[in-house]
Amino acid sequence: MSEVGKGAGTWFFRVTLALALIGLLYGSYELGASRREAAVVPVTPALRLASAEGNARVERERGLFSELARQLSPSVVHIKARSRQATPEQDLGLPPGLPEEFRRFFGGPGGRAFPPRETQGQGSGVIISPDGEILTNNHVIRGATEITVVLDDERELPGKVVGADPRTDLAVVKVHPSTPLKAATLGDSDAIEVGDWVMAIGNPFGLSHTVTVGVISGKGRVLGGAYDQFLQTDASINPGNSGGPLFDTSGRVVGINTAILSDGQGIGFAIPINQARQVAEQLRTSGSVTRGYVGLGIQPVTPRMAAALGLPEGTRGALVGSVVPGAPGDRAGAREGDVIVEFNGRPLADERDLLNSVAAAPVGSRAKLGILREGQMKTLELEIARRPGEEQALREAPVATAEEALGLSVRDLTPEAARRLGLSGQEGVVVTAVRPGSPAAQAGLVSGDVVRRVGNRPVRNAEEFQRLVAGKGDLALLIVRGGNQVFMLVEREAG
Repeated sequence: MSEVGKGAGTWFFRVTLALALIGLLYGSYELGASRREAAVVPVTPALRLASAEGNARVERERGLFSELARQLSPSVVHIKARSRQATPEQDLGLPPGLPEEFRRFFGGPGGRAFPPRETQGQGSGVIISPDGEILTNNHVIRGATEITVVLDDERELPGKVVGADPRTDLAVVKVHPSTPLKAATLGDSDAIEVGDWVMAIGNPFGLSHTVTVGVISGKGRVLGGAYDQFLQTDASINPGNSGGPLFDTSGRVVGINTAILSDGQGIGFAIPINQARQVAEQLRTSGSVTRGYVGLGIQPVTPRMAAALGLPEGTRGALVGSVVPGAPGDRAGAREGDVIVEFNGRPLADERDLLNSVAAAPVGSRAKLGILREGQMKTLELEIARRPGEEQALREAPVATAEEALGLSVRDLTPEAARRLGLSGQEGVVVTAVRPGSPAAQAGLVSGDVVRRVGNRPVRNAEEFQRLVAGKGDLALLIVRGGNQVFMLVEREAG
């Protein structure tokens, strides 16, 4: 090959190699670009629509709450409650046990009265009638000697307590306005669901007509009262909100804000308006609350208690632990061990549901109790009586965590022992000893308890008791202690 041919070949090889390198680099660039483009979500018409709908929803909700606040604030009031209390000696700088002659000098018994101390509390309320009836908490006005109601337009009107109910912490206050007031619409607290939006309006720390928004975060909460069935909300509630309304997004009152957890954040409680409405109606007409009564000692039906009593899985209602002689329940034929599952045809959620249903029933009305007895459904009809002056607290069966044997000794109930314990009849056995740490001790049994039934089976003597408790599984024992009768659950490991 000539030198010219060799040069041309070399030139051609170099050009080809350069083009190949350029192609390789360009391909790598295009691949990276496509990958970069794939990481970016394309803005499609559907995405634009979804984003627009989301923004519109936010704007609607923002507009909804601001409109609710504007419309509802006039139905919310600020309540100032003043009281005058005797001044303790220590608040005057006087030591306790001061001799009488010195007490006379400083002012006290036998001399000038110690100057009274004036205190002022504050809270909120909601107008429930145009002529000036206001629903609030009992603890807001309790002990007040002077009540001032501040309206949305800053008018101040003197208020007078129409009636109060410490059991539910509700009160009705009356003012006499020169023109009709804007009353709130009461809603249906049974219809509100966990997760639903709510708005609280009140006067926390004296900050008039403060608006907070949140959701219902729980229902049927119990804080220690016999009639507790609180709504729980994360709408901010603070001291001064007490007695104020909790509204739903339709502007209806679903609760009366009442309590907070001092150690919690976003945990407030409101009395359901369905309960408050019933109480308020009695307070505004008679000044007090009359509750129904059937004379049955009831307790929860826990899953383990249900299993120990041989009840169908999932049974809900109230277990009858005692029957007051001569009371409506006794006259209707109720027995210890009955499980009340319905009230007037409505299934019961638990024992508190029954307690509140009976309490709300008009005195003298007829009611039907659906009960489970020995596996059979029965209906008892009775007349609701007026609850005695001192209300009976729920007797809840202790919940125990136990292992192995029962750990208690019993003996026959002799006539002498029955008389000594104030018992009628000799049915049952007396607990003579309880081993510390045993299932019986964990359940709360003590010496002197009288066991009258094991589950649904009556106990006549110690031998029969031993036979009835033989085996494994939880035991529901009907015991008598101090004149009270209640089922106690002795828990044992299965297997």
